[in-house]
Amino acid sequence: MFKNIYLRFTVYALLPLSAICAEDHYCANEVSQIEEDPVLETQAAEVARISESFGHIIAKHIDSLGIEFDIVQIAKGLQEAKDGKLPPLNEIECIQAISEAREQAFLCVAKENLEKANLFMTTNAQESNIQIVEDGKLQYKIAKEGYGSIVEKESSPLIRYKGTFIDGTTFASSTEDDLVMLDETISGFGRGLIGMKEGEKRILYIHPDLAYGTQGQLPPNSLLIFEIDLIKADGKEEGTSHIISSEPESSSYAEIATPKENTGEAIR
Repeated sequence: MFKNIYLRFTVYALLPLSAICAEDHYCANEVSQIEEDPVLETQAAEVARISESFGHIIAKHIDSLGIEFDIVQIAKGLQEAKDGKLPPLNEIECIQAISEAREQAFLCVAKENLEKANLFMTTNAQESNIQIVEDGKLQYKIAKEGYGSIVEKESSPLIRYKGTFIDGTTFASSTEDDLVMLDETISGFGRGLIGMKEGEKRILYIHPDLAYGTQGQLPPNSLLIFEIDLIKADGKEEGTSHIISSEPESSSYAEIATPKENTGEAIR
């Protein structure tokens, strides 16, 4: 429901922008037809500069919708709107069409990412030093051995971490030591920390079924890779200021916290 409200807001926000852009396009054409005059040339240049910049603003709004648009046809629609011609779809039909296109694009990305995740987990399992917690779902590698106390199921470890996608893009990174409530993180993250020793650096490989699936703010069915440094196996008595919890209102670490509504099931 929220996505539909956001979509309507974005599209309706574009309507007045489009009208202004059509007017600018008309003005630019009108100025270009006027005989050469220094003042008029300056005005024409300014209109052109503003119009081009305004196009960038419209493009940002278009990109936020998450689907591919035909820019040539958008420009055609602007001119036709200025000429008083009727559009192929009315506003309600257009919003519905965009909503359906967004949903289809979402499903395509989810399917593609799931295939990549399955292939990665299968291939990665054959690498040396990879430990398998759950076949095809959760793996880890110890990058640096630790020798201190061990994280247990009931522990609240103190950590530093960095999260990346398969392509190496970083989507999350802690800025200081963070206290983690294991039962309030995504399943793969919490389970992957159990058994770590103080001083250890561990790399977790989490399949989307144990991460966010198609929920949350990350691309759907993303496989998540976390580099984790364990500062303290149980830091409840450390009194740190940052506690990672499942409540988005109380924590800025949504990339590892369990969403309020998460099936944990990936779209197939």
